[in-house]
Amino acid sequence: MAESWDGSYGPGSQSDESYQFERLRVEPIYDAFVCPLTKQVMTDPVTLENGHTFEREAIEKWFKECRDGGRKLVCPLTQKELRSTELNPSIALRNTIEEWTARNEAVQLDTAKRSLNLSSPESDVMECLKYIQYMCHKSRSNKHAVRNVDLIPMIAEMLKSTSRRVQCKALETLQIVVEDDADNKAILAEGDNVRTVVKFLSREQSIEREEAVSLLLELSKSKALCEKIGSVNGAILILVGMTSSKSENLSTVEKADKTLENLEKCENNVRQMAENGRLQPLLNQILEGPPETKLSMASYLGELVMNNDVKVLVARTVGSSLINIMRSDNMQSREVALKALNQISFHEASAKILIEAGILPPLVKDLFTVGTNQLPMRLKEVAATILANVVNSGDDFDLIPVGPDQHSLVSEDMVHNLLHLISNTGPAIECKLLQVLVGLTSSPSTVLNVVAAIKSSGAIISLVQFIEAPQKDLRVASIKLLQKVSPHMGQELADALCGMVGQLGSLFKIVAENIGITEEQAAAVGLLAELPERDLGLTRQMLDEGSFPLIISRVVKIQQGEIRSARFMTPFFEGLVRVLSRITFVLAEEPDAIKLAREHNLAALFIQLLQSNGLDNVQMVSAMALENLAQESKNLRRLPELPPPAFCGSIFTCFSKQPVLTGLCRLHGGTCSLKETFCLLEGQAVEKLVALLDHTNEKVVEAALAAISTLLDDGVDIEQGVLVLCEAEGVRPILDVLLEKRTENLSRRAVWAVERLLRTDDIAYEVSGDPNVSTALVDAFQHADYRTRQIAERALKHVDKIPNFSGIYPNTSQAAF
Repeated sequence: MAESWDGSYGPGSQSDESYQFERLRVEPIYDAFVCPLTKQVMTDPVTLENGHTFEREAIEKWFKECRDGGRKLVCPLTQKELRSTELNPSIALRNTIEEWTARNEAVQLDTAKRSLNLSSPESDVMECLKYIQYMCHKSRSNKHAVRNVDLIPMIAEMLKSTSRRVQCKALETLQIVVEDDADNKAILAEGDNVRTVVKFLSREQSIEREEAVSLLLELSKSKALCEKIGSVNGAILILVGMTSSKSENLSTVEKADKTLENLEKCENNVRQMAENGRLQPLLNQILEGPPETKLSMASYLGELVMNNDVKVLVARTVGSSLINIMRSDNMQSREVALKALNQISFHEASAKILIEAGILPPLVKDLFTVGTNQLPMRLKEVAATILANVVNSGDDFDLIPVGPDQHSLVSEDMVHNLLHLISNTGPAIECKLLQVLVGLTSSPSTVLNVVAAIKSSGAIISLVQFIEAPQKDLRVASIKLLQKVSPHMGQELADALCGMVGQLGSLFKIVAENIGITEEQAAAVGLLAELPERDLGLTRQMLDEGSFPLIISRVVKIQQGEIRSARFMTPFFEGLVRVLSRITFVLAEEPDAIKLAREHNLAALFIQLLQSNGLDNVQMVSAMALENLAQESKNLRRLPELPPPAFCGSIFTCFSKQPVLTGLCRLHGGTCSLKETFCLLEGQAVEKLVALLDHTNEKVVEAALAAISTLLDDGVDIEQGVLVLCEAEGVRPILDVLLEKRTENLSRRAVWAVERLLRTDDIAYEVSGDPNVSTALVDAFQHADYRTRQIAERALKHVDKIPNFSGIYPNTSQAAF
């Protein structure tokens, strides 16, 4: 018995690769075992009529070739013609060969087992692994033999080798050993072997990674092992990543995908896949799984953190199913569905999909139902949150029926129900329902419905009371709602704020918080800005409570860059300026307003604000405030006191001499200053207002032109006002406003200002040669309103386009618009 390996393991493979062991024989190969045709040991020997034995497959092939070639059927050895091609199985020989093979292979496996350890040379280990692969390919029974001699744990141990070649070959061998063999898979899954295989997945773009995926694919075919694979930390995460990788080869991606499909047999794995971005298996379970599984998966969906794209996918896939679950009578099912829908509804696009799927009617029913089968308050809060989310998606809620009587969400009855619920629940639900109303008031088509319902229900007082709520979210929601409705019920809000102790001060306290700029502060100042600007009682209360110095301080800090906030800066700043400007609307009636304007030099502040480029509303409101201040200048000027004439001068006028007065305002004829009388001749106000006449926003241009027009108004020296405009190069821009005809209001104001300018002969002479101006004036004379036509007529007379004896219209007041 010689110890040698012949390396011949299969038909036709005479050591094609130089890896085979020389076969360790317990006895020699007998000639009777070898097929004369293949020269290999036979596995299915058959005997011809002449007594010669061949491998069945080989002799059948010989006979086929004879027939195909048109030759006689002869014995391959004797070349004598055969009378019959019947093949008789040689059972005794086959059994003998099998026994001989088993004895030899047992010795060969034992030899391989002795060589398979981490201390063996790499070449020996590689040869052992390749031989085991051959054995398993050769016969399924050999896989049992490999298992019986405990080779599987030893092969797995080779995964810890320092040689990448050995690791790769061990992965490949394990895949062959466990293929279609549940017992071998179970043995491989013992201990830490699966975790070790998973570690190879982290080696990107490597052969080991590809072999590990192939092995896991085979293992995942066993339901018993799916949970074990999924329990390895990072296994599913890496597999999911591989399926979306563009750098992997296609075969590896497909194997990773099929592995994950197999792992879906375990619910825990499905949850992990969803957590790592592979959501479809979970959604499929919600759609098609048994009731218990549906609830389990929907419950997990309610806990899952999803990005917006995933929310849209979920809404499209299972939105309708979740809504159907929400309609059930089972409270546990309704809770699960509500929590899942809550997660999905936080994104505008997914919320709209839920609306299309019909979420509103059952949601509203859940909120308003009392008595039997009503939701507990904790779930009503979830329902209110979902409703707030979907309403803030901005759909046409006046067109969507939600009640049994086909009422829409903005019908008077429905808004009354919401207001009633707000007054009879806790802060959490109150906050969400207020957010619902905020969403409903965000659309011009629905805000008036909500305003009408608030007025008819008398709910304004209760809504204003939330301004002092200790819960910040509740305060923010109420202030945002009041801000939304204030343009349509500003006076009612002003009356409520003035009539309730502390509410107005609470709003200013929020604005004053020195914490940057928050959404709450922007909403609070926005609400204050929308209150009627000419409400004297409200402005007086603000003056009495010292609110305006606070506003001025915040404006100045923003100007100086001490307060920065990208998100809410613009609405906050615009609101501050609007609130501050209201002081200029009560100057004539309220001395304290003049005192405050002087003390804080508001005219200079508004002039600076004219240069807030990019903030159109700030520029517009500042120009309007300057107009109001300038209108008061002629009332605040101090006229000079002339000394009494001497005795002779009082008797003889020829002896009297008029005193020469200096330092008087050329426009107002008295003592003026920007700070004390708000005169626009200081602080480069005129130049900055003229610059705004070229603004792209018509409202800014209109406000600037109105402020400039105070230089040409009755009660001032119009001739000097014209000269001021000439010096500021403002005449041409005013004429351009007239020519552009951007809006009807602008055209009216421009006609008025141009008529005043044309009272100066030099300007009238120059303009008379401009046919465009004349055409614009003629157009106003023919098509404008009655008063503007009168003014246009006078302007045309100044440039001699209409004779002065034309008296088509009687003289009327020429006050500025």
